[in-house]
Amino acid sequence: MTNSASRGSPGILASLKPYLEPAPIGALLLGMSSGFPYAMIGATLTTRLAQDGIDKRSVTAFSLAFLVYNLKFLWAPVVDRARLPLLGRYGQRRSWLWLTALAVAASVVFLGVVSPQASLETVALAAVLVGVAGATFDIVIDAYRIEILQPRQLGVGSGMSQYGWRIGSVSAGAIALLVAASSGWALAYTLCAFLVLPAVFVGFWLGEPARHRDPIPVKGLGVALSSAVGPLAEFFRRSGAWLVLLFVLIHKIGDTLANLTVRLLLQDLHFSNEEIATYDVGFGFVAYLIGIFIGGMLYVRLGMKRAVLLSLVLMAVSNLSFAVLAHMGHNNDMLAFTIGFENIASGIGGVVVVAYLSALCNLSYTASQYALLSAAASVVGRLVTGTTAGGLIQSMGYVDFYLMTTIVALPGVALFAWMMHRGLVDRAIAEVDVRASA
Repeated sequence: MTNSASRGSPGILASLKPYLEPAPIGALLLGMSSGFPYAMIGATLTTRLAQDGIDKRSVTAFSLAFLVYNLKFLWAPVVDRARLPLLGRYGQRRSWLWLTALAVAASVVFLGVVSPQASLETVALAAVLVGVAGATFDIVIDAYRIEILQPRQLGVGSGMSQYGWRIGSVSAGAIALLVAASSGWALAYTLCAFLVLPAVFVGFWLGEPARHRDPIPVKGLGVALSSAVGPLAEFFRRSGAWLVLLFVLIHKIGDTLANLTVRLLLQDLHFSNEEIATYDVGFGFVAYLIGIFIGGMLYVRLGMKRAVLLSLVLMAVSNLSFAVLAHMGHNNDMLAFTIGFENIASGIGGVVVVAYLSALCNLSYTASQYALLSAAASVVGRLVTGTTAGGLIQSMGYVDFYLMTTIVALPGVALFAWMMHRGLVDRAIAEVDVRASA
């Protein structure tokens, strides 16, 4: 028995060792700092505006601030190429990391001190500033993370980054709600601003990435145009590419509508900040991690295509639980079930759908194509939520609204099933080895 245990112990330690190396730990800390600005202009701001009596149409319009994240690829070359004065002597990545961390912290504090009741326009400006600073922070963090990780560490480092992102966003949401309940929103947002510090620390700890290379200078307008258009042209030359793009655009509309309006529902059902922090933030976090684990198992056991189809069905059905909660009213047991179901479904989808989007990338254009596909995957849902969700809730009521979000999700499910049947899912995948394993 003792010999067996002693033989098993090194195996466990060996499996944990890749996660305890400096670069993956750095990726975890970077993810924590990357995740929290998103929470500041998401559910946290929705709760604050609702508590200040702002009408639903105006509250949901604030989700448009998220669109900045969908546009960050437009100014990413500036972060790559522009050398900062003074800070630039510490390296391209570290200088931008520290500058954008300062910008995020300042914009979050500003968002906390402005009053929605005094000037909703100023709050909107502050939210957009957080979005711009947070999106630019993401650009730097993504580049820094990729460059500190050795090729053998990319899988472990990417997973650690995702966990860090979730920890950062959940921590910010919980801190903001709990502190605001006793000390007000200004202090809550100020304390959350300190969540930039993990990324700042990584810059001091790990230094300028050894693998960083300055980009090759672009010469001539034609070359620049080719570098921008080339990835798109390659993608649309594939069989069924336009249908794939249509699927990417529509598959998350129902899920996004439900998720970006859930805090309005909880507020109108008179759940307290403590209940929201416990169930939506804390319980939801655990459920999401479970969903990630289940998603990985489904991907291995079912293969990519069937796992994606199952995740789409689960995400659509999970919206029905919000309709049931809206019908039942203030009920903590139903809230726990709803949040648990939705986060497990989202965790599964977060693994297998992202794997599908990654599989669509030609390895010659991975960064460009994934940035565009990931942006397309959420932009329509955010636009619809920001422009119509509040008005729909006011005219339809919550029960019918969440039933509608379920129906809206069905075309994406049907389209992917049809693409599977016709073989278009396989034919649209660029790399032969990825296609073979799908």
